[in-house]
Amino acid sequence: MRSDNQSYFWDPPKDFILLGISDRPWLELPLFVVLLGSYVLAMLGNISIILVSQLDPQLHSPMYIFLSHLSFLDLCYTTTTVPQMLVNMGSSRKTISYGGCTVQYAIFHWLGCTECIVLAAMALDRYVAICEPLRYAVIMHRPLCQQLVATAWLSGFGNSLVQVILTVKLPFCGQQVLNNFFCEVPAMIKLSCADTTVNDVTLAVLVAFFVLVPLALILLSYGFIARAVLRIRSSRGRHKAIGTCSSHLLVVSLFYLPAIYMYLQPPSSYSQEQGKFISLFYSIITPTLNPFIYTLRNKDVKGALGRLLARTGRLCGR
Repeated sequence: MRSDNQSYFWDPPKDFILLGISDRPWLELPLFVVLLGSYVLAMLGNISIILVSQLDPQLHSPMYIFLSHLSFLDLCYTTTTVPQMLVNMGSSRKTISYGGCTVQYAIFHWLGCTECIVLAAMALDRYVAICEPLRYAVIMHRPLCQQLVATAWLSGFGNSLVQVILTVKLPFCGQQVLNNFFCEVPAMIKLSCADTTVNDVTLAVLVAFFVLVPLALILLSYGFIARAVLRIRSSRGRHKAIGTCSSHLLVVSLFYLPAIYMYLQPPSSYSQEQGKFISLFYSIITPTLNPFIYTLRNKDVKGALGRLLARTGRLCGR
């Protein structure tokens, strides 16, 4: 009997039930349509930016190296979560296997931490471009950009690996119902029936490092940028500098504000009901908006897209 109880306590469930909005069935169809439309737009928008960044010679500068990686991250973000959500919303059996759940929160966490560092690298690029324009090509050379990107991916993977190792050890005592749209580390910790102090502290420390340190670097960069912009006498030059940075600042706000709310609040005050909708926002809405923010506010990207479409039209017309 004792052996059975221990097995019940420690053995992981075969699958988890993702509640999503099962308590509001009338919302499932509208949300399914919104998610499907957003996913298609996110795919088209981010793939377009990756293609023009790679194919257009005028977009081979450091800024667009980082932008193409950001678009690839957003592409992976949506693909990690949205297809599973769409399948669950179209089915009465809203489950995900234990292994699938582990892979989902591992990749999601990896991508999130990587994006924090990529956004910080983009802020550094803008700082050098505006505050050190004559030395820009010397400082932001291609090997440095590749090193920054590699650091982002590797450090994000290391952070995710630590979280996965700690989370897979948690017992669930037969509990299978996750009040979320997809598997995420805070929701897994909340579901566990054991003492999660180590998980809570580790998550808070690592996420604080990966969120607050890059955010501090971004704010510091933009502090120097603001000072440099105020010194520009030409209103045209000032407007151009502000336009260059505004897209990045908007993307930073859309990414960091939900992440800070989700991961940097005390575990005791974490609301799964609010958390699942915020997770939905930064897993699909933010990746969908990002390519349009950069496209609509960036003449270079719009011009490159126009040239790519014209080239494609000529090829199709032959």
